[in-house]
Amino acid sequence: MRTRVNGSSATLERPALRDPAWVRWALIGLALGFLVLFVVLPLITVFAQALHRGISAYFDALAEPDALSAIRLTLLVAAIAVPVNLVFGVVAAWAITKFEFSGKSLLITLIDLPFSVSPVISGMVYVLLFGLHGWFGPWLRDHDLQVVFALPGLVLATMFVTFPFVARELIPLMQEQGIEEEEAAVSLGACGWQIFWRVTLPNIRWGLLYGTLLCNARAMGEFGAVSVVSGHIRGLTNTMPLHVEILYNEYNFVGAFAVASLLALLALVTLVAKSALEWKWGESLAGSRH
Repeated sequence: MRTRVNGSSATLERPALRDPAWVRWALIGLALGFLVLFVVLPLITVFAQALHRGISAYFDALAEPDALSAIRLTLLVAAIAVPVNLVFGVVAAWAITKFEFSGKSLLITLIDLPFSVSPVISGMVYVLLFGLHGWFGPWLRDHDLQVVFALPGLVLATMFVTFPFVARELIPLMQEQGIEEEEAAVSLGACGWQIFWRVTLPNIRWGLLYGTLLCNARAMGEFGAVSVVSGHIRGLTNTMPLHVEILYNEYNFVGAFAVASLLALLALVTLVAKSALEWKWGESLAGSRH
């Protein structure tokens, strides 16, 4: 990297490049060792335990009725919670970045709330609100409605712990982009929907997909909040993480690790998609600069 000092050119090296080689290799080795110990080895262990009795036992464990029910329920909860949070994230990011209003700081704080509150606490809140002895429990019972220990409670708990992801991905992106393009569209006579679909959405599409992926990964892997509101009803309200816990406590290690390996595969697919989006997003940003 070159810079001009008092009219003359001088070459400045990055500080890290002046470190001795053994320091650089030691730091790289420490980072790789940490990743191997805490990421790679656990993943290998999960798949090894799932397959140690053979591939047929592995697929038999996944084909078991309670396991299939847990898989379907997990996908259903994610299919409901993620699109709702996608819409909320876009609306919240649009409001925060495009408008000035009283209470904006409070809204940003509330969006960050699930990051600081334990998921177990959020599950308890829904039990206190919608449980049989909760605030709305008698009314729900009189109208033959059930939230806790049913699908609605699982969706609500999952939505709470995942709603910051899309909004938090879009807010800094939209703040960086500013409002100049939207103002130009307004001056040309575009309405609100035209501005969103033809100006805003193309600019945020990669960030939106990135946030949605993170939201989906958390929705499928959530344990604490859904554990409180599910009731652990086998075959009805157990998601995949809860089913893994039950099987492991029953010493059904093959079944537990088989379902856990499926969760791990979903996480790896999400990671690959996330990396592809980061690469594509970086290319788009570089192209826009040029």
